[in-house]
Amino acid sequence: MRICIYGAGAIGGYMGAKLARAGAEVALVARGPHLAAMRSKGLTLLEEGADPVTVPVRAAEDPADLGPQDYVIVTLKAHSVPAVVPAMQPLLGPATTVVSAVNGVPWWYFHGVEGPLAGTRLASVDPGDVQWTGIGPARVLGCVVYPAAEIAESGVVRHIEGNRFSLGEPDGSKSERALRLAEALTAAGLKAPVRPRIRDEIWVKLWGNLSFNPISALTHATLDVLCTDPGTRAVARGMMVEAQAIAEALGVKFPIDVDRRIDGGAAVGAHRTSMLQDLDAGRPMEIDALVTAVQELGRLTGHPTPTIDTVQALVALRARTAGLYGTAR
Repeated sequence: MRICIYGAGAIGGYMGAKLARAGAEVALVARGPHLAAMRSKGLTLLEEGADPVTVPVRAAEDPADLGPQDYVIVTLKAHSVPAVVPAMQPLLGPATTVVSAVNGVPWWYFHGVEGPLAGTRLASVDPGDVQWTGIGPARVLGCVVYPAAEIAESGVVRHIEGNRFSLGEPDGSKSERALRLAEALTAAGLKAPVRPRIRDEIWVKLWGNLSFNPISALTHATLDVLCTDPGTRAVARGMMVEAQAIAEALGVKFPIDVDRRIDGGAAVGAHRTSMLQDLDAGRPMEIDALVTAVQELGRLTGHPTPTIDTVQALVALRARTAGLYGTAR
């Protein structure tokens, strides 16, 4: 089984190191100093309570150097994916599965569903249908990413917490391709349940990302603060209530209520969200997949999103002012 991880940063590097250590045939697509370090020294994984482990990995900047794969696991941020679809083509053989390990509303959301929205394409996350036509929804296996990791230095990934990558077919089936990948990830010491309702998990994670991320970018507050301050908690709650109405109109079932979800965010502690980290580091901000896409789904389902609209307008202007919105398109 040939597995390529496209975008071997923190999460992709963590997964790649675990797979490589378990003996899987894995290749990583990366760039810059991180790529150079992996090529010259291997990929080092730091896990709490364990000695550092360095594994040799096959790493490349040009996917054409790797050839067709059985699985391509995309761990880029959503706004970066459309631009790399042309470069990804040499990895795609007739039976290649593309695993969408990307935060937010996925571009393939309406593939494999029934009803009037079946096959609907989302311009907010797939402008020009680049992924729909260049990858194809039939190739896609959904994935919800739970681990947290960071690049400690070039070629070195530090695992912070979590080891679950939930998998799910868009049509809810337990396919052979999903089970085979779950087996490989499990053999690498990761949790990889195959879920019949992957969209439910997508929305529970999105619930927090939709609200906590942009509010933190606007206020520079950590999770414990924005989830307990009465004003910002109320804004987050308003966004989440609007999102819940949209999701439930699409058939999603939430296993917890809004307030428990916010309390869970507060319990994480003084965490700086990924959007705030991107703003501070001068990286393009992940607004469309986390916020704008929910607005688009609101329009499709006929559910108003006044709180989401307000926060999206503010965070989009903040990102544009910093030159960090739309720059990756």
